[in-house]
Amino acid sequence: MTTMLRAIAALVAGCALPLLAVVPALAEDPPDPAEQPPVLAQKPPGRAEEPRVRAGEPPVRAEQPSDEAEESVTILMPGARGDMVQQLQRRLREHGFYFGPMNGKYDIQTRYAVWGFQKSRRMRPMNGVGPKVWQEFDRPRRLRPLVPKGPADRVEINLTDQLLTVYRHRRPVLTSHVSTGAGVHYCEAGHCGYAITPVGDFKVYRRAPGWTHSPLGEMFNSLYFTGGIAMHGSSVVPTKPSSHGCVRIPVPTAVRLYKMVPIGEPVYVRGKI
Repeated sequence: MTTMLRAIAALVAGCALPLLAVVPALAEDPPDPAEQPPVLAQKPPGRAEEPRVRAGEPPVRAEQPSDEAEESVTILMPGARGDMVQQLQRRLREHGFYFGPMNGKYDIQTRYAVWGFQKSRRMRPMNGVGPKVWQEFDRPRRLRPLVPKGPADRVEINLTDQLLTVYRHRRPVLTSHVSTGAGVHYCEAGHCGYAITPVGDFKVYRRAPGWTHSPLGEMFNSLYFTGGIAMHGSSVVPTKPSSHGCVRIPVPTAVRLYKMVPIGEPVYVRGKI
């Protein structure tokens, strides 16, 4: 099948238009077992306890400590709690990456925001948050717009970096880790097609609030921009492209995105997986 035919098949199948059947779900639904992050804070070799860090005090050591620095290392990992995690959530929110509760818990939503921030700074997405991440909060944004001369208000989806960015008055105000089409042929629930998120210039043409059900899964606050392809919230947003063609985003971010993006909003998809 040619690339063009594959793209057409993807648009027809996509994530499918919703059946508009509301399903119960929470913003902090647990991920699939394969996506469950480690829940213990990382500890330096040979140590029984992590050093305590006062509220508001930034980390001061490297992610990979030397033997001399071993005694002062503090790296936040999923499952951690406390003032330092709340400070992390606050900094992520200030930079437009985190829209969950400021609960001081390094939960899955915080992890998604950390991944998005790391990717926006050309860092490999990892669970651990150490000095390199904290230092990046005080440095200028590195990623350039995909469409420098695009409309002042728009959504950009970067397939290469797996990032979504919303611009208002030509300034990025929301950036999210996403998972787009896996780029493979699939047959699921009686539907077959190619899991492709199409590249091009689009506009939001349909909005579906809340949780809806499609033949290929549950979708939250869906914003359709071409065929059956939408930006939508999902309880599971892996690091790799894994969707049937839609653009998966974390649920709390989907709440914010749905409030910001109206019908007719330009959507630009660029890059490749």
